[in-house]
Amino acid sequence: MPKPERSPGARLRLLRTRGVSLTTRILAVNVIALALLAGSFFYLDSYRKQLLSERFKLARAEAEIAADALEGAGPARRKDLLARIGAEQMLRLTYYDAKGRLLDDSFRLGPPSFAFVDPASEPWYQKAARGLDRGVDFVVGAPQIERYREPPQPGAANWPEIARARDAHRTEVYLRYAPDRTPVITAATPVGDHGETLLAMRNALDITQAVRDARQTLVIIIGLALLASIQLSLFLARTIVQPLRQLVRAAVRVRLGREREVVVPRLPDRGDEIGLLARAISDMTNALRQKIDAVESFAADVAHELKNPLASLSSALESMGKVEDPDLRGQLAAIAAHDVQRIDRLITEIADASRIDAELSRATFVELDLAELAAQVVAARGARFDQRPDQRGDCPIRFHSDTIMAIVHGDALRLERVLDNLLDNAASFSPPGAAVEVDVTADGARVRLTVSDHGPGVPVAERDKVFERFHSVRPDDEAFGAHSGLGLAIARTIAEAHDGTLTIADRADGAPGACLVLELPLVGEEEE
Repeated sequence: MPKPERSPGARLRLLRTRGVSLTTRILAVNVIALALLAGSFFYLDSYRKQLLSERFKLARAEAEIAADALEGAGPARRKDLLARIGAEQMLRLTYYDAKGRLLDDSFRLGPPSFAFVDPASEPWYQKAARGLDRGVDFVVGAPQIERYREPPQPGAANWPEIARARDAHRTEVYLRYAPDRTPVITAATPVGDHGETLLAMRNALDITQAVRDARQTLVIIIGLALLASIQLSLFLARTIVQPLRQLVRAAVRVRLGREREVVVPRLPDRGDEIGLLARAISDMTNALRQKIDAVESFAADVAHELKNPLASLSSALESMGKVEDPDLRGQLAAIAAHDVQRIDRLITEIADASRIDAELSRATFVELDLAELAAQVVAARGARFDQRPDQRGDCPIRFHSDTIMAIVHGDALRLERVLDNLLDNAASFSPPGAAVEVDVTADGARVRLTVSDHGPGVPVAERDKVFERFHSVRPDDEAFGAHSGLGLAIARTIAEAHDGTLTIADRADGAPGACLVLELPLVGEEEE
């Protein structure tokens, strides 16, 4: 079965990301920019061509001027002019008759005005420069240039430019390379109307030197820029990659289960995005540790809470097999049934507590009136109190609200669960006939809902503990195991998910009892 072909964009993304470190990418981005600049290194060939073009024009002009001076001159005058012009202009001038025979050579009439350099005698850096010249010619696709060789026999036949000049009756310029790869420019031009020809030759060392000087300057500039770019790239990589690697190592150790040994660096001195990332990962790790601690503690508490009714149930069942008294067997059966109810209640509330966080993360909050919601819950609870099997007596609920509207963002079902748990808690502590008061008030940017009872109250030292899971301080006359201690813990979790708080305070009127206070932000103030 053929593999699906990746799109060009997907292949490009794969090329950008697979197996390439951030340090390499930073270096690559900076070096590529310099590489584009280094591309101009090869465009020096156009500079060389421009210099050669100008020198060709000069060679043509020099040859034609010399030919004009030589036209009509006698042999003695011609020899003198050839020697003098060759010495002054650093040229080699050779003069040929109509049959192509060499008549005069300025190098024989006087000291040579230039000499070709022997490559074997040059230092290494000149050899390296010639190698670089060849490399540039290869890259730019420069045409092959004929090598200059001294003719074994004198004569115009050695110089094709002389034949072309005679045929075309104009000056012809030709380029060759000397042994040291410097330009040798020759210009052949007719002299007079008798078929005589002048050949002017120049070894243009200055062209090669000018190109090499420009190339050397460019190399130095690019080298310095490359060195600075690499140093800056490495500095940038250190400031970015090293802290990221620290975070990666810490994250890997956390993932491997050794998070207790890990201190995730917070990088407090960095105010950039990496500092923000480090602090976010550190906070996330701390939150993860708290979640793990909570899960471990919850699991231990669940095991402990289930162990007691299971032990009681096991003891009752073992004893029933040994007891023959019907009344005693009935009592043991009642104990077993009660333990089963306790286990069922515990499992139900444990399931609610364990999934409450996940459900809240998926809940959709809407605007709702907390006062109206509380009134509806109180109205519904009024008929349900008489139906509870563990009711300790008639416990009326009095509702009061001094605000017309208390609009909050929230999930109605979850907030109803909070109110139900608070009312259950208040009713369980209130003596028979004592009322439970529910008040809704608006206080600045927040709305406050209080549920007050007339029970024994909660000591200040115990007020934070009552919101812990499975922590419960029950009245002495209440049946053991009637409450799991999860109701207030679930209520506080829901309150905090709504950016609110759930606390315990004394009653505002100073009477005995406890006051559970739910505070939530009002919609208008929250948006500001």
